[in-house]
Amino acid sequence: MSRNINVGIIGAGIQGISNALFLQKKGFAVTIFDRDMPGSQAASYGNAGHFSPYASVSLNRPDVLADVPAMLLSSSGPLALKWNYVPKMIPWFIKFIMNSTKKKMMHTAKNMHQILNLALPAYDELFDEIDLEGLVENKGILYIWNDKDLKSRELEIRIRNELGVEQQLVNKAEIHDLEPHIKPFYHAGVFYPYARHARNPKKILLKLFDLFLKKGGKFNKVKINDINFDEEKPVFKTETQNYIFDKAVIACGAFSKKLTDNLGEKIPLDTERGYHVHFKNCDHLLSRPVIFSNRGFGITPMEQGLRVVGTVEFGGLDNPLSKSRIKNLINNAKYMLGELPEHEDEWLGFRPSLPDFLPVMGPSKNYKNIYYCFGHHHLGWTLGPISGKIISGMIANENTNLNLEPYSSLRFS
Repeated sequence: MSRNINVGIIGAGIQGISNALFLQKKGFAVTIFDRDMPGSQAASYGNAGHFSPYASVSLNRPDVLADVPAMLLSSSGPLALKWNYVPKMIPWFIKFIMNSTKKKMMHTAKNMHQILNLALPAYDELFDEIDLEGLVENKGILYIWNDKDLKSRELEIRIRNELGVEQQLVNKAEIHDLEPHIKPFYHAGVFYPYARHARNPKKILLKLFDLFLKKGGKFNKVKINDINFDEEKPVFKTETQNYIFDKAVIACGAFSKKLTDNLGEKIPLDTERGYHVHFKNCDHLLSRPVIFSNRGFGITPMEQGLRVVGTVEFGGLDNPLSKSRIKNLINNAKYMLGELPEHEDEWLGFRPSLPDFLPVMGPSKNYKNIYYCFGHHHLGWTLGPISGKIISGMIANENTNLNLEPYSSLRFS
């Protein structure tokens, strides 16, 4: 592919940078735009750091739908709602209900599995070109629960078995052997031995960004307000300047909707607000990420200490951080591990989510030189490189040997 084909990418998170690196591998000249520097306080900084190739079963399930009222009423539960956002949320939630049948659930699971199965090899293609310096650990990820008959866990395990996901059911003694510092409130769990976790997602992202720059990539710290066209070529508009490209990729997560709306596509993208706090100098308490399924939170050992992550809060992009959600994370961490020091680094981030819990990857409905790569919900970090590899293949007109129709924005037309 000739170097005189220029691609502009909006978004400097793991999706945008992964797209850029795989496009460079194919010989494209790439420029990334973002209103913030890579590694700033966005989702690619504050995520749980999980590489989760097993996570094919999403939230659009009949059992989850039935539990929504109880989760909203529980002070320690995983779901919260900013009530001033309810009117805006209703259309999304109606679509979510329609996508929570058994048939739709399996459609999502099969198509998530298709790309998740390729996620770690795609990462390894990029990791082979950087020095990870111990930033990734291959110790698996552990889920635990305290219900003796938790039907949703049984459903997830059964579907993952059907899809061929490697998983190990573990009893109380085996959980204790894996993580002896956890208080013994649990009944059972499941262990994903081949999963990985990041010791510092920001450092990994910056190493990949440096690789992009070393390969001749360009970066502009500026907000793209709109996309116009010069004939068929996309033109990025900022406050002060226009930039013209042969092809463009919108990969700015939850902030993609304004741009796609302006392109004439009403894609039902919304945001699940997620939180984290850190407990410094405590990472020795866990060897790997542990997720407590009942309360929907997890703890990952990182360089910064223990990162406690979780909750799904529907409240849009403009509402402030919820102190009650922070308190919820702190209480849950102490429920799992006992007394901990004072927490630090209260963080709020935005997971871009669609009501069928499949990402949007592919060309725009209306403009053949615009490509979309967003909506990866809880799995943006896991799916960054494989998504970039898929989009770069599309732009290069290559056969990916995958069924990509389920990820098309046309499903919302």
